[in-house]
Amino acid sequence: MTAESTGALAGKVAVVTGSGQGLGLAYASELARQGAAVVINDVVQETADRAVEMITSAGGRAVAVVAPVGTTEAAVALVEGAVAAFGRLDILVTNAGVLRDKSLLKMTDEDFDLVIQVHLRGTFTCAREAYRYFKENNVAGRIITIGSPTGQYGNFGQTNYAAAKAGIVGMVRTWALEMRKAGVTANAVIPVAATAMTETVPYFRAAVEAERRGEPMPDFFRKDLGFGTSADVAGLVAYLASDDAAGITGQVIGAGGDRLQIFSHPVPVVTEYRAGGWTFEALREQFPALLEGNLQPVGEKMPPLPEELAPQAS
Repeated sequence: MTAESTGALAGKVAVVTGSGQGLGLAYASELARQGAAVVINDVVQETADRAVEMITSAGGRAVAVVAPVGTTEAAVALVEGAVAAFGRLDILVTNAGVLRDKSLLKMTDEDFDLVIQVHLRGTFTCAREAYRYFKENNVAGRIITIGSPTGQYGNFGQTNYAAAKAGIVGMVRTWALEMRKAGVTANAVIPVAATAMTETVPYFRAAVEAERRGEPMPDFFRKDLGFGTSADVAGLVAYLASDDAAGITGQVIGAGGDRLQIFSHPVPVVTEYRAGGWTFEALREQFPALLEGNLQPVGEKMPPLPEELAPQAS
């Protein structure tokens, strides 16, 4: 018997945007391993075809739809591609993305717009078309969006990316309300894994090099930092796509290495009332005391690398 007939996602069909390589391919491969038929999406035909071959050679079912995510036309093509190839759609994973990192004064309109177009608008258009299909066909579908620690904490040089990833989380919380009656769930996954982006960061060098050698990543990365491989995140994506996760919606869940995290929704850390409201004079007098001990951190704080894992000067 194959995974297609026996896996937890047997009979399901998934679209995974940006799945020709990297994290997206890991998600698509795990969905296929659990029995789902998968639509691979990339902007390069050769890359998409290689991903399809990898999945089908392992016994899965996959087809490719080559399209740059962002437009309504691309979203429609992905949904129609799934239905044409496999007869239905049950799962959408919105992974496609690009980076154009620059500090604020160096970031151009084009840098900002492209990242928003692919990450934020692409998630919106694809989710809208998938939900339309789910609702019209009475499918209790799954929408799994991909966020980032940058969208949770901020990161230097990533105004565009932070805005897009924080926006995705805001949309997920809204969709959870709008889609509940239809039995459709929407969640955000925050992956922390070795990618093309982290390969260039010296802090992660020892982890990336270990993975390249086919060796386990050092415990510091997997346990202390919650940083691992693409495969470490894929299990969560497949679980959220399954019937077991029917009651989970509107959540933001992080995965990386040996760590799993459930993020809280933003809540006030202090609440204070003043009769007559808060005038400038009242704020000048009382706000410093309210703020003390309640200042919120910005940026993700990385622990210092152990000496044996620190990059060596060349």
